[in-house]
Amino acid sequence: MAELTRLVLVTGMTGAGRGTAAKGLEKLGYYVIDNLPPELLVSTVDTVERFGSTDKLAVVVDARSGPFFAVLVDVLEKLRSLGKHAQILFLEAADDVLVRRQEAARRPHPLSREGRLMDGFTRERDLLRTLRGRADIVIDTTNLNVHQLGQQVQAAFEDADSEGLRASVMSFGFKYGIPIDADMVADLRFLPNPHWVDDLRPLSGLDEPVRDYVRKQPRAEEFLDRYEGLVALLTDGFLHEDKHFLTIALGCTGGRHRSVAMAEAFAERLRAHDVRTLVVHRDLGKE
Repeated sequence: MAELTRLVLVTGMTGAGRGTAAKGLEKLGYYVIDNLPPELLVSTVDTVERFGSTDKLAVVVDARSGPFFAVLVDVLEKLRSLGKHAQILFLEAADDVLVRRQEAARRPHPLSREGRLMDGFTRERDLLRTLRGRADIVIDTTNLNVHQLGQQVQAAFEDADSEGLRASVMSFGFKYGIPIDADMVADLRFLPNPHWVDDLRPLSGLDEPVRDYVRKQPRAEEFLDRYEGLVALLTDGFLHEDKHFLTIALGCTGGRHRSVAMAEAFAERLRAHDVRTLVVHRDLGKE
């Protein structure tokens, strides 16, 4: 027999990227089971441990399970009583994006009941509401491509046995919406905008002239100092609650200059404290 050291439940909205997340976990050495009826979860964990074939298991459970899905919360509590904590990864995206992806795939929604596609997504959100509230990690894939989602999954679960904090620092533009999966959000629009400097406008926060312009602004370094202190203050509490992955979103108007430069700078500070940190520039490259 071999005891499972990691158990991940992958769930979320149809079209939000569950399959991509599952492939990402597979690359990290997880044995992945897709579309498992929740009622079989306890027996599956027992079987995997008895045969000792793997110590990391990921199970994809979603609306395709139909009536079985209603018992999922009870099953998770049963596992907890047996000393098995399932870490929940929830994949989310905006309704219009989900509809567009589903139409492109030319597949009906499992809950549409021969009605409108949007009706299926509405029923699915209602069905998943409680589970989303219990999720350990929520990833909003609205503005992520497949590669970026894979990076997010890797950042969240690579070296997951480590006791320390892991983080994803995301730059974004407020005009494209606030990331709904962020644990912490900071508004960097208090800094002067390089967009209004002719020589800097065509560049991004990854370019040295923009980076230097942003970092030399009054209060830029003070912000980094104080925000670093805030994360340090919260870290022990997060880890005590078994939350090992933190998404920090830094936003400016368009997500091209200030937020990009400051996200890179803040990630450097986290890495200096041995926090495994991924940087994602969600809106860089958009007009």
